[in-house]
Amino acid sequence: MPAPTLAQPCARRTTCPYCGVGCGVLATPDGIGGLTIKGDPDHPANFGRLCSKGSALGETVTTEDRLLYPVVAGARSGWDDALDLVVRKFQDMIAKHGPDSVAFYVSGQMLSEDYYVANKLMKGFIGSANIDTNSRLCMASTVAGHKRAFGTDTVPGQYTDLEQADLIVLTGSNLAWCHPVLYQRIVAAKKARPQMKVINIDPRRTATSDIADLHLSIRPGGDAALFNRLLVEIYAQGAIDADFIRDHVEGFDAALATAHRCDSAVTGLSEADLQAFCDLWITSHKVVTVFSQGVNQSSSGSDKVNAILNCHLATGRIGKPGCGPFSMTGQPNAMGGREVGGLANMLACHLDIENADHRSAVKTFWNAPAMPVEAGLKAVDMFRAVADGRIKAIWIICTNPVVSMPEADAVRTALEGCDFVVVSDMYGNTDTAKLADVILPATGWGEKDGTVTNSERCISRQRAILPPPGEARHDWDIIADVGRRMGWASAFDYQSPAEIFREYAALSGIAGQLGRDFDISAMQEISDSEYGDLAPLHWPQTAHRAGGRFFGDGRFFTPSGRGRMLPIQFRPPQSVPSADYPYVLNTGRVRDHWHTMTRTGTSARLSQHLAEPFIEIHPDDAADLGLAVADLAWIRSPHGHAILRVLITDRIGRGQAFAPMHWTSQYASRGQIDTLVSAHVDPVSGQPESKASVVRIEKYHAAWFGFAVTVNRPDAQSGYWASARAAKGWRVELADTETPDNWESYATALLGHPDAQVISVLDPARGGARIAMVENGVLTGALFVARSPVPVSRSHLAGLLGNAPADALAGRPANDQPDPGATICACFDVGVNTILRAIADQHLISVEAIGEALNAGTNCGSCRPELAALLASSQPQQAAE
Repeated sequence: MPAPTLAQPCARRTTCPYCGVGCGVLATPDGIGGLTIKGDPDHPANFGRLCSKGSALGETVTTEDRLLYPVVAGARSGWDDALDLVVRKFQDMIAKHGPDSVAFYVSGQMLSEDYYVANKLMKGFIGSANIDTNSRLCMASTVAGHKRAFGTDTVPGQYTDLEQADLIVLTGSNLAWCHPVLYQRIVAAKKARPQMKVINIDPRRTATSDIADLHLSIRPGGDAALFNRLLVEIYAQGAIDADFIRDHVEGFDAALATAHRCDSAVTGLSEADLQAFCDLWITSHKVVTVFSQGVNQSSSGSDKVNAILNCHLATGRIGKPGCGPFSMTGQPNAMGGREVGGLANMLACHLDIENADHRSAVKTFWNAPAMPVEAGLKAVDMFRAVADGRIKAIWIICTNPVVSMPEADAVRTALEGCDFVVVSDMYGNTDTAKLADVILPATGWGEKDGTVTNSERCISRQRAILPPPGEARHDWDIIADVGRRMGWASAFDYQSPAEIFREYAALSGIAGQLGRDFDISAMQEISDSEYGDLAPLHWPQTAHRAGGRFFGDGRFFTPSGRGRMLPIQFRPPQSVPSADYPYVLNTGRVRDHWHTMTRTGTSARLSQHLAEPFIEIHPDDAADLGLAVADLAWIRSPHGHAILRVLITDRIGRGQAFAPMHWTSQYASRGQIDTLVSAHVDPVSGQPESKASVVRIEKYHAAWFGFAVTVNRPDAQSGYWASARAAKGWRVELADTETPDNWESYATALLGHPDAQVISVLDPARGGARIAMVENGVLTGALFVARSPVPVSRSHLAGLLGNAPADALAGRPANDQPDPGATICACFDVGVNTILRAIADQHLISVEAIGEALNAGTNCGSCRPELAALLASSQPQQAAE
């Protein structure tokens, strides 16, 4: 399969390592260890578009802080010694306590070939199903819902359905920030066909709401009740597809009867909004319902998924152009992980671990000595088993559960007490790696070679462009080496990812013969060169079929061949607000960061839009709590606490709060949100409820607030701090309940410039201090202190680092110097003040005009809602940032 012609002679086609959109990337080495990044115009997912994170990939391939060699017990080790220790410890635990005493916890950021080898080693040769993945935290409820309705974990549609639909329903999905390129495809489609309608269902009003014809501020957890109401209305208005139901669906009567008993008032929506939603859905011939983490991350997530699927099955709006339910995956290879059996309750190629025929087929294919007969421990239960000693040894690969798991403090404690912990990662300083007995240096994006599958079943290649740094090795190579050392040399004698892919494709052919959907057996004899040149393709790939939609012909993968509708009852979130914990906390992502920031945190550009952890609170709640704009607040749950910057907004309802999930101990003192999240899980999928934990909020009574910039990484020792990369160093927000005795000494310790000239202006009576550090005539650091949040221009001060100190102590640019303000468009690094000045000076009246003047909003477009809000404000105001 020849590769398409490259747009640049030195560019290599690869795939973005962030969200499940799976955008194609053209990466060109710059000759000094970096990359120039462009979108691939020929990739079917993005056609050349990239979001702010994808556009900044070239800024994240630094080797700073990279783990360059194995570490054992805190000291450098060789690979042989490290892997021999891993093997010895795992074998000892298995011999003494059985195979279920060990576990792997893996990641949706692994490539499919890595995932496949890990799954094979644990399930087929160690003989335990204790391998689970962080995809359990994002998409497991969809897997369960798909399997219950379709018989397999099948995504029916394709991205082109978004352009062809009459109505797109976005539920539990802030698509504009979490999947920006797909959001822009919808924006373009709506512009081309203004009759297309969009409904946004979300407790918050987000950037995605900007495109919505109807925004439904649903009460947290109300999705199943909303779609039950829709099913009742579908029947009442005669909109069911009676022929499709008769010939291809089972369970309709029971599903409808249960939906009739559901009270839609629990959604918190008005009767008018409920009816408007139902009428628009029913009267739109082509409907795509896009759902993501807001649906999945729930103790009733599987039921929410099936409530959505019920409506599409009842109307036959599935598997046809412009029609169908569409799950948006969160990670670049969450789909690939599901395909290779990365979940504890699955085998490779969508085979079922509890099906004897499936187990036998896989065991025979692998020539495996052992195969578990039941599902292993899912993520939450896995770490509970670590805590109580049932799991004695755990290998964590390409993920950071001490930050990302619910009740994260308990996960930390569990790993601290575990007999043996192995971590494979690019970095040795993550919250999880710090607890490991053995840390193994792994390659990352730009160095890895293999395949990923995106949300529309498109398999794309990630290609190595840069050499591995130091002694780093690929995950598949590390895992296979362990397999060989454990005595299974022939089974793990892989020489390349292409060899693994061929084996995986051959196994999928057996799965196809067993009636599974995932079959790429047409690729089982692909040559190394064909694998190297592989262009994006959609599965299935068989002798008789290449890609396409599923279920439009009414054929499903259930034993009866029919799609199944399920009776769905509304179940509220498990955490219930009380006098002690009166607020419901929603968690999620911000626009420019990814997961726990190990990659995006290295980019100064991506760190400027939202530079510290925050909590959104409704204005009336803030008033009740005595909180003002930019205050700090304690957030406490039954499981942990955090200190966050207060963002007061009516985008969120009363009694609710929202906080992003990205910050770790590397970037904030107490910004880790998953310490607050309760580990309640869906009983079917095992997915945690990350959208509805209960908390209380209290003002953090700071004696002082500070802001600092420094060319060195700051050594912050205050009660609150949050650091972020700047173009020539770092910026850091500070606060504490106690005041240092000497501000100049504090600044020297914080900024790390003991030999610098100190220039200071101190105001003890008002609690203020302004201190600049100058070395060789340039500014190397500065600290500003006040009794309230410090009103200085952050972007201006960060820009002064490495330059003459000039007006540094003023904290703002001189009148003849422009202050760009806080970054709005991260793709082109355009600040709020630059935008406001252009609106005023050039009389700009549209987002498109801003784009023409400044480029802002013309790449990924995820800042367009913010640009529209600035236009609507109509009065340019200088921002403190």
